[in-house]
Amino acid sequence: MPVFAANLTMMFNEWPFLDRFSAAADAGFTAVEYLFPYEATPEAIAEKLVRNNLQQALFNLPPGDWAAGERGIAALPGRFDAMKSDVERALDYASATGVKRLHLMAGIADPHDEDAASCYRRSVIYTAERLVEAGIDLMIEPINARNMPGYYLNDFNAAEQLITKLGLANLKLQFDIYHRQIMHGDVVMALRRLMPIIGHIQIASVPSRHEPDGEELNYPYLIEEIDRLAYDGFVGCEYIPRNHTLDGLNWFKPFARS
Repeated sequence: MPVFAANLTMMFNEWPFLDRFSAAADAGFTAVEYLFPYEATPEAIAEKLVRNNLQQALFNLPPGDWAAGERGIAALPGRFDAMKSDVERALDYASATGVKRLHLMAGIADPHDEDAASCYRRSVIYTAERLVEAGIDLMIEPINARNMPGYYLNDFNAAEQLITKLGLANLKLQFDIYHRQIMHGDVVMALRRLMPIIGHIQIASVPSRHEPDGEELNYPYLIEEIDRLAYDGFVGCEYIPRNHTLDGLNWFKPFARS
């Protein structure tokens, strides 16, 4: 069965960030992910992973000025040097945590703008080639316009075309089932077709982005399908708990570490 990674940005918010590692482990998780680690030191995070026998599944490269509304800078003209510096910063955390997958956020930009397209392609190539030296896969993730209006990479077909065209061995698709359902639907057929280029999967209910235990999608079937497809990566639980995190983990109990 898939290995589920608790998303510590969205889950276990009842605890301070560094305490969420032990809370996730106590709940039975064997892996964690989060949006960004950069407010803690690499050493502090590494210690929490080791102490709680957790694997680091994924995190994002720095996103630019998040508080000011930036959602990545890879597609932003004039920000290439800053993006290169951000890659080195992320690699410090990757070295400490042992993570093998990093996600590069594209940013808010018009996907039809030629300058943005050229900048994004250049950033993806540079980052993938830099990460391969460390044995790390680069993820790109289509994100729906309802949750992130104006995001550059807002289409699964565009992501697939870029991955195929560039032909970089460590460039992979981050397949967020929540975003896929909102943008395109047809989740199972997309999983089957795209599995050769998928490097990470994420889950949440649709439309509310809560626990994967109801609403539009039949998650028991989807999880079985992911298993049938012999996916050997992590499944990130990137959802917002309806109430207390621990109260919403009934769906996870069959998969929890005993």
